[in-house]
Amino acid sequence: MIPPRAPTLALIALLAGGLPAHGADLPPRIAQVLHSQGFPASAVSIVVRDPAKGETLLELNPDVPRAPASTIKVLTTYAALSRLGPAFTWRTRAWTSAAVVDGTLQGDLVIEGGGDPAMSAERWWRFAQELRDRGLRRIDGDLVLDRSLYESQDADPDEFDGRGWRTYNVLPDALLVNLQTAEFHVVAEHGRARVRVDPELANLVVDNAVQVGTGPCAQALRPLRFSTPSGDPDRIRIEGRVAPGCPADAQRVLMRAPDFAYGTFLTYWRELGGEITGTLRQARRPTDAHLYAEFESLPLAEVIRLVNKHSSNAMARTLLLTLAAARGESPATVAGGERALADWLASQGIRVPGLVLDNGSGLSRRARISAGGMAAVLDDARLSPWWPELAASVPIGGVDGTLHHRFVDLAGEGRIRMKTGHLAEAGAIAGWVTARSGRQLSVVVMINHPGAEFGGGEAVIDTIVRWAVDR
Repeated sequence: MIPPRAPTLALIALLAGGLPAHGADLPPRIAQVLHSQGFPASAVSIVVRDPAKGETLLELNPDVPRAPASTIKVLTTYAALSRLGPAFTWRTRAWTSAAVVDGTLQGDLVIEGGGDPAMSAERWWRFAQELRDRGLRRIDGDLVLDRSLYESQDADPDEFDGRGWRTYNVLPDALLVNLQTAEFHVVAEHGRARVRVDPELANLVVDNAVQVGTGPCAQALRPLRFSTPSGDPDRIRIEGRVAPGCPADAQRVLMRAPDFAYGTFLTYWRELGGEITGTLRQARRPTDAHLYAEFESLPLAEVIRLVNKHSSNAMARTLLLTLAAARGESPATVAGGERALADWLASQGIRVPGLVLDNGSGLSRRARISAGGMAAVLDDARLSPWWPELAASVPIGGVDGTLHHRFVDLAGEGRIRMKTGHLAEAGAIAGWVTARSGRQLSVVVMINHPGAEFGGGEAVIDTIVRWAVDR
């Protein structure tokens, strides 16, 4: 994180009246909340601008590059929307090199991952159903997965914070199913603990060591604990305690991306009455293969709603790789995505000095952008033809996404459409505010300081946003 600059800047209050503030000149209520929460002005960047008039209403440290956390997703999604268009889709394809005779494929089925960032378990089932609808009943060969569209992500999922089993740490993949995440539901039935995994993976072995207790839930329950004692990612051990009427649930990332895709496909294929004689292989699609089926993703306009409202890191990272793939890079790389986004910024005439994009999701200790640079992105978006789609993708204050429980008193007015960001020692927000005067304002707040990601940081951010609403 960026350390606060010393000495702390003096907070000079302005007379009420909404005049622009620069440097250390801050409106009284903003100066007061900074002081009460213990954040030095040097650790905070603020930009409030009216893009239509080109007028800056409030500005503090606009050129200091800071850790933006998930607010960087606004830049990634806007670039994708502008470059690819709201109707852009990803395509997952099935290929064959052999004949299908009386419903039997006499060879391997090759599934080519198209990089779909929102391939949920339900949509993956529909892909299997599409194959059955075309008459395929038996695969007399292997299931071959082609994941070559994107460069293999070699990073350790545990590297960021030691919690590789959490969905926010999932790495992008050309064939990523259900964000590689399953839900575990444990209930006590007839004196035994029963574990249900959703989605079910045919290749997952569950060692159920959950005990059954008695008495009130508060006394009987013990949190579920997961481990892979054998080091085998296809085997998981669950411990804990449940009681009748006291179920327990947990969510966990499992296996590797190809094994997760294979295990869920095998389950769905069998449930649909299909058969397969072979096993999983990973290889590129043969050059002589013929297209058998194609499954289209959700359109980009819907995907960016998932990215921004629910702050999906894996989906945002996939968008960056998609920008590289769209320029013909094969396999697409993170570095190629960064170059594609930098070229897009240049083509838009948006200056973002000091930008360090890293993976495009904000889940990074390297990523940096200045509040002024972020505001330039917001201003450009506000005046672009894609603004309605982008604005619809970010959380609405008091209504949905990561702002569901903030600005609740303003929910009915729909004034706040902003992306939040939280990371250790970093809190931020970026987006648009409809002021009471009717002005459409771009607002960016970034705090890099111990405690910024907790209540004190949110108190400062919310005060600044409310100040903008009152303009």
